[in-house]
Amino acid sequence: MAGIKSYSMDRERDYIGFATLPEQVHRKSVKRGFEFTMMVVGESGLGKSTLINSLFLGDLYKNRVIPNVEERIEKTTRIEKKTMDIEEKGVRLRLTVVDTPGFGDAVNCDDSWRVCSAYIEEQFRQYFTDESGLNRRNIQDNRVHCCLYFIPPYGHSLRQMDLEMLRRLHRKVNIVLVIGKADTLTQAEVKKLKERILADLEENNLQLYQFPDCDSDEDEEFKQQDRELKACLPFAVVGSNTILEVAGRKIRGRQYPWGVVDVENPLHSDFIKLRTMLISTHMQDLKDTTQDVHYENFRAQCISQISQHALRERGKLKRDSVASANEASITETDRLLLQKDEEIRRMQDMLTQMQEKLKATNLAELKKNDSVIDV
Repeated sequence: MAGIKSYSMDRERDYIGFATLPEQVHRKSVKRGFEFTMMVVGESGLGKSTLINSLFLGDLYKNRVIPNVEERIEKTTRIEKKTMDIEEKGVRLRLTVVDTPGFGDAVNCDDSWRVCSAYIEEQFRQYFTDESGLNRRNIQDNRVHCCLYFIPPYGHSLRQMDLEMLRRLHRKVNIVLVIGKADTLTQAEVKKLKERILADLEENNLQLYQFPDCDSDEDEEFKQQDRELKACLPFAVVGSNTILEVAGRKIRGRQYPWGVVDVENPLHSDFIKLRTMLISTHMQDLKDTTQDVHYENFRAQCISQISQHALRERGKLKRDSVASANEASITETDRLLLQKDEEIRRMQDMLTQMQEKLKATNLAELKKNDSVIDV
């Protein structure tokens, strides 16, 4: 017993305690809560609202108003933010969904990307300002961590509007492509459409969100899940807020005359894979990529612009100081020159007067001589 007791005491002496650091970080993070901001982009009618409600089991679009045809002709893209607080097993998540109603609905959609790009940059700029301020304790992170870009199922590939949008945003935000209402396509058509989309992305050098590679110490089940997620890009999804009962089992699906589409059935939709990637496995990586890549690029550009502006101002001040010194020296020189000019002018005046007197004297003598000769 004495040997066992001494062995236990030796272990206690060898135990420092920093192994509990992950638990401390976990408790602090859970207490503080988490934030996640997602932008949803795509034209009307692709099931964006339904998919968001299906992903987070909520109703963010209770008071949505669908515009008529006349309003869509001149409709412009605008930004709408909706926030909801979700709690699961004691973990709180503040979800912000940035919707872009009007995107792609107008007759002329050339500038639809500008509003989205401006909003993303504005959130970066606000975060940079808050981060550079005095009170950094309670910084609100409204940066867009993920952009779900919806592609219509009726196209053969990416449209010019899609390519322009992705080209403008792919270096500013994590973009995840989603084929909306995929139940309108057969499995062969879905596969063909995905291949064409991936070919268009490669041809146009568009870098969307890249899944991180698995660590070597990850278990085989997680590695297999990661391979399946990467293989099904872009996600072909079906959303539904309707609960149906099929064969005594309640499912979230869509009822059609020919049958039922089960949203959570991997054979019918990539909905489960999208939800797994977005929420269960890669939400923190999306935030880290936003911080370490996209925001750092923006921050580097801001610092470079500030440095260049400071250099220009410094050069301007230097030039102004040199000009002031030159002006002071030039003023002293001019004063001396003016004095010399004044002296020369006075001497010239005196010389002129003397010449006038001498001339007058000579004329008087000439007249006197003339009068003597006449006599």
